[in-house]
Amino acid sequence: MRILKNEKKFSILFFVILTIDILVKLNLQSFPYRYISKPAITILLFLYYYFNTTDKRKKKKLWVILALLSFLIGDILIIEHTNIILLSASILLFFLAKIFLSLRLSHRSDFDIMRLIPFSIILFAYTVFIVSLLYNSIKNFFVPALLSFFISLLLIQFAFLRRGVVNRVSYLYVFIGVIFYILCESMMGIKTFRMDLPMQDILIMLFYGISLYLIIFGIVKEHRTGNDINPF
Repeated sequence: MRILKNEKKFSILFFVILTIDILVKLNLQSFPYRYISKPAITILLFLYYYFNTTDKRKKKKLWVILALLSFLIGDILIIEHTNIILLSASILLFFLAKIFLSLRLSHRSDFDIMRLIPFSIILFAYTVFIVSLLYNSIKNFFVPALLSFFISLLLIQFAFLRRGVVNRVSYLYVFIGVIFYILCESMMGIKTFRMDLPMQDILIMLFYGISLYLIIFGIVKEHRTGNDINPF
């Protein structure tokens, strides 16, 4: 329990577990080893969040818990990503996880719309590039993939719009974490539907672990710097 309260010790433990999972993925059979090593990553983050969050808003806590639970189940299902049914279910779970995170990061504070426009154009161009790259390969998964990328865009916009509303450390942790998640998601899509990538097995899990680590740490470190009347 004490290690969950110590940021440095927990960080070391987390990245040791992440490294073990990557090594298991590279060297051992999926069953039963990855069904133990991979869920441990999300479970650790859940425990860290549960014992360290100071957020008194119950719905905000609920969104994080539901997001981590969705990630956890999705992680287990996607281990056998060659199974169409399990892959479809995992896409749905990750879709829900991103919705829950978007609800957690959303706020009602005023923001400069002109600052959002160029950022949105860059995101749109990136999405068009990824979708066009995968278009001829995803077939029946086109609509789910498109919706998933759309929610990813929504998530990163909510993360971007936290600037000036929360403290700088929390903002940077979450924003960089979401970027790592989108990179991981893009690489996973290319690997699954298009082609193999260099060092894909290492990079996908590394980016995924880093993304969740930064997002959860950023949420735990969050302090409001402006007026937030978000009813969620």
